[in-house]
Amino acid sequence: MEFLRLSKAAQRLGVHPVTLRLWADSGKIPVTWVGRERRFSSVDVEAMKVSSVGGDRIRLEGLYVRVSGSTGQESSLQAQEAELRATATGEAVKVFRDRGSGLREDRPGLNRLLQAVTEGSVTVIRVTHEDRLARFGVGWLERLFAVHGVGLEVLHPKRSGGRQELLEDFISLVTTFAGRLYGMRSQEARRRLLMESGQCPSVGGDA
Repeated sequence: MEFLRLSKAAQRLGVHPVTLRLWADSGKIPVTWVGRERRFSSVDVEAMKVSSVGGDRIRLEGLYVRVSGSTGQESSLQAQEAELRATATGEAVKVFRDRGSGLREDRPGLNRLLQAVTEGSVTVIRVTHEDRLARFGVGWLERLFAVHGVGLEVLHPKRSGGRQELLEDFISLVTTFAGRLYGMRSQEARRRLLMESGQCPSVGGDA
């Protein structure tokens, strides 16, 4: 039995090394650590090849890419998509694109992604970095995907957001909460004025 390096094992399986790393991280194939390097048993690699040929369901990949700005950054969207396509091991059937903060929940691309997941038109969602999908709540999204039999794969486990994007998200968060607080205060003020003018019945008054 031979223990193969990541690149050699990936070559034998006919997949990208990043894909093999994701398989190892998810427990799909056993891995042995030699210092800080992964090693794969040749027996496990051959077994994986057999199971792959044995009729696993077709891998339909949905690629999600996002930039924070509403304009520009086209090269970043293209770079994310190119990297995901280069590491694909199935058919990239859909690409979902968004321009906006990862804090926003009403993103058009994300909504289309969720629809594809519930319809079963994809079997895996792939992103370059976790925070491309969302700043918070990725774990909840992953559980939702799993309910529909859809996996989530992140090429680079570490967060990608640069200083500028983090600042933009922070400003977006503060603006949202400030707007809600201002709205609550305005509503309170209007109600108080109506009560003082006698136009607004007090709570618990006579019917």
